[in-house]
Amino acid sequence: MNYLLKNLNVFHQNAFRKADILISDGIVAAMGSGLFVGGDAAVFDFKGAAALPGLIDPHVHLREPGFAYKETIRAGTLAAAHGGYTAVCAMPNLKPVPDTLEHLNVQLNIISRDAAVTVAPYGSITRGEGGGELSDMAALAPYVAGFSDDGRGVQSEALMRRAMETAKSLGKPIVAHAEDESLLQKGWAVHDGAYARAHGLTGNDPESEWRQVERDLELVRETGCAYHVCHVSTKETVGLVRLAKFEGLDVTCETGPHYLTLTDEDLQDDGRFRMNPPIRSEADRDALIEGLCDGTVDMIATDHAPHAKEEKSGGLARSLNGIVGLECAFPVLYTKLVRGRITSLERLVELMSIAPARRFGLPGGRIQPGERANLAIFDLEHEFTIDSSKFLSLGRSTPFDGWRVYGRCLMTVADGSIVWRDDHD
Repeated sequence: MNYLLKNLNVFHQNAFRKADILISDGIVAAMGSGLFVGGDAAVFDFKGAAALPGLIDPHVHLREPGFAYKETIRAGTLAAAHGGYTAVCAMPNLKPVPDTLEHLNVQLNIISRDAAVTVAPYGSITRGEGGGELSDMAALAPYVAGFSDDGRGVQSEALMRRAMETAKSLGKPIVAHAEDESLLQKGWAVHDGAYARAHGLTGNDPESEWRQVERDLELVRETGCAYHVCHVSTKETVGLVRLAKFEGLDVTCETGPHYLTLTDEDLQDDGRFRMNPPIRSEADRDALIEGLCDGTVDMIATDHAPHAKEEKSGGLARSLNGIVGLECAFPVLYTKLVRGRITSLERLVELMSIAPARRFGLPGGRIQPGERANLAIFDLEHEFTIDSSKFLSLGRSTPFDGWRVYGRCLMTVADGSIVWRDDHD
């Protein structure tokens, strides 16, 4: 199918310019002013909306196989398309855990059948994510974006060293959920701060995150492994990553929209405010924003983690960890960071598309004639209220429900196909 996308403000080579985009057989065939097509092509006039490289999320939980009552690959990737994403990396806390090629193939078959956007799975670092012995990393490597035991930190220093040595030899990154369980109190619910003390809740000590990052960076110095820190939430972690980058280590990190826009002072006794790591202090948020602005924070990931309604209905103390974010991340960040004059739209595109594409070798990250079309079109002037009841994800639990934001996704083109089109007038 051929189609012409007219009157766009296109992000190309790190700048915006007015242009039309002609897509032919899934390829960006031409980009320029006043393009015309034959009578058999569909024409869409976007009246000045922004065309961005498709967003890329390096950290999502699609829950299938094993937990399809929470989310399916079909629903999760349709949610991604709705949010302007054209590629996602899927975490391995599944059943079966993708720790062997046989187990990974269960997931790959569902992706091949059902995915609306590109899905790059992670292989697990350890068998069953149990922390006891390494997965079959060599067999998994050709088919995965990297290795992670997300949901749990690798507690054994010796095992993490072996994992890094193996990943280095295979040319794949270690994607670390950094959490020292010896520093956690049983039954924690929120950040160990003012809200926890005021409401009698057990807190999560930020040292549990940064101490394991500190350990892992020592191992990176030994092994030379490519290392990526998941969902950074503490000011200390930001400082450690900054120093590691200055030292020249092959280290990147991500943070989430909720860590950049909320603090523990914003918490409500509602499961939609519970996740791991938890929303932390104002000082932590400010450090993350500073890291985002100075290049320490490389990318933004949603950590989209859907659960069934009853699993999120126990308030802060009794709900499972995890929120959804694919369908509202860009408008939240555009509104708070760009319209809030914290950073530029160009920098936001780097954080949400270019950097993850580069780090994990994913398709997209640019709109380029001659390449497969991976792009998202946003009306940046359209203000709306986030309404999780209209999400395509099976998950509905987000702290951003009810927020007034700008930046409605009008169309998403993934691997040359229109996978989302907004029918809103």
